[in-house]
Amino acid sequence: MTIGVLALQGSFNEHLKALRKLGVKGVEVRKAEQLEGIGALIIPGGESTAMAKLAEYLNLLPALRKFVKSGKPVWGTCAGLIFLADRADGQKEGGQELVGGIDCKVHRNYFGSQLDSFEVEIPIPVLVAQEGGPETFRGVFIRAPAVVEVGPEVQVLAECRVMPSPNQTNQETVSEKFQPQFPPPPDGKVVVIALRQGNIIGTAFHPELTADTRWHSFFLKMLGESSDSNAVAEDSEDNKPKNPDLPVFQ
Repeated sequence: MTIGVLALQGSFNEHLKALRKLGVKGVEVRKAEQLEGIGALIIPGGESTAMAKLAEYLNLLPALRKFVKSGKPVWGTCAGLIFLADRADGQKEGGQELVGGIDCKVHRNYFGSQLDSFEVEIPIPVLVAQEGGPETFRGVFIRAPAVVEVGPEVQVLAECRVMPSPNQTNQETVSEKFQPQFPPPPDGKVVVIALRQGNIIGTAFHPELTADTRWHSFFLKMLGESSDSNAVAEDSEDNKPKNPDLPVFQ
């Protein structure tokens, strides 16, 4: 089975590298017709507004919405999560197009600006129960969103409590001094940072920027596949990356 990675902008190369580590063929998707030959789709992190504008310019949005509704697995990381939300706050002036599919409201840049980016160990029992390994996952948050509302059919995979700054006038934004805390404090606002609805999962952080492939393996199992299944291995010269892999968190 071939996995498509939307390659308009953002960290698509890092997702492709993670798939190669699992022995699974990943292909870049930039055209609507390229969605027809894949069994699942990853929408990477990046800049959600730029991604939406490029998708609109290339007339990709109708095909992406059709793919999401097809029931095939779809995973969005960071900007990809925003893209897959039914509703979004904190958009730039003029708003942006969303693909939708997850009954939730996401807040763009919830954790602050680029300078407020951070890494934190996240306990994710669902992931550990299925994939094993360490009890926590290294979450890389880069100008990250957070989910502030979820519908009744949404499964919360990970959440955290955040403490807004007393000097913050916009209580929907969290400064770098008030990053997620684990274990969570007894008070503070709960936000969702990983979730699933049917065939779609979303993470507010970037698993593709770590050397830990458990999230990718978790996603592949939604296809009934694992790293040693019938997925197409990348052994041939044609499937080797044209560009060197970028460094990731070890």
